[in-house]
Amino acid sequence: MSTLKNASSSPTHAPADRPISLTAPSGIDRAAHHRLDEAWLAAAWSHPTTRVFVVSGGQVLIDDGPDGTTELVMTPAFEAPVTETHRYFLGTDADGVSYFALQKDSLPGRMDQSARPAGLREAGLLLSDRDAGLMVHAVALENWQRLHRFCSRCGERTVVAAAGHVRRCQACGAEHYPRTDPAVIMLVTDDQDRALLGRQVHWPEGRFSTLAGFVEPGESIEASVAREVFEEAGVTVGEVEYIASQPWPFPSSLMLGFFARATSSEINVDGEEIHEARWFSREDLAAAFESGEVLPPYGISIASRLIERWYGKPLPKPGDVV
Repeated sequence: MSTLKNASSSPTHAPADRPISLTAPSGIDRAAHHRLDEAWLAAAWSHPTTRVFVVSGGQVLIDDGPDGTTELVMTPAFEAPVTETHRYFLGTDADGVSYFALQKDSLPGRMDQSARPAGLREAGLLLSDRDAGLMVHAVALENWQRLHRFCSRCGERTVVAAAGHVRRCQACGAEHYPRTDPAVIMLVTDDQDRALLGRQVHWPEGRFSTLAGFVEPGESIEASVAREVFEEAGVTVGEVEYIASQPWPFPSSLMLGFFARATSSEINVDGEEIHEARWFSREDLAAAFESGEVLPPYGISIASRLIERWYGKPLPKPGDVV
């Protein structure tokens, strides 16, 4: 039976050198109490300090500044078209500035030569905590809005409400809220402190990462960790240690990160999700990175930080591996 403990109680793993992407405080108050206040929203939209950016297909426009920083391309709200049905209120900052996102079929034309479209996997590594937080909120809402246009109760089309955070059925009155799908992602180690990494069937040759899977209905997170590891790699686990979570709107996941201690070592991959799984010592992994035999996971993912916490130093970037 798997047991859960908090990461702060374990001295086994060194602290992570870098924070988990997309989890730092953004400085934005989501101010949910304003979402149903149409008068307040209208006033906020017309205020000269309010800022808005466009999200389309999971992408936004970002701009590389001369000082080396990268920012979301935002404009004053009164310069943007008032699109009531696809205007999402994201919150306010400590200075009282309000932020909105507009969901559009395409991004606007580039405002200058340095602005470019980017998805979350790229932009999340470049943007400030504020801008990354705004973007992940907007992308998550866009994904949910795009995939849930009809009422699950009666089948009629729904309309946007609560500044993008509710879809309401005008036929039966049902209200539908953004879904979040919890998923566990775990770095499994054995009694030799080797890490179990796997390669999914659709990944390129050499791409290895932690195991992961969705929490099933009525299942605890401890049981989910144990089930997923056994289903994917045939390895049993005992102690489970929670590390951190990460929003992952592809389209609506919340990744719950763990360390887990294996109680068996024989690997039997399922062949459906995982094509290959291997135990790696730190020396094995370093040599595999150096030779190009193994490619690291993308830096924005919590998988990178879980591996780094065990590995003891930052992983090479995918482009740095020969």
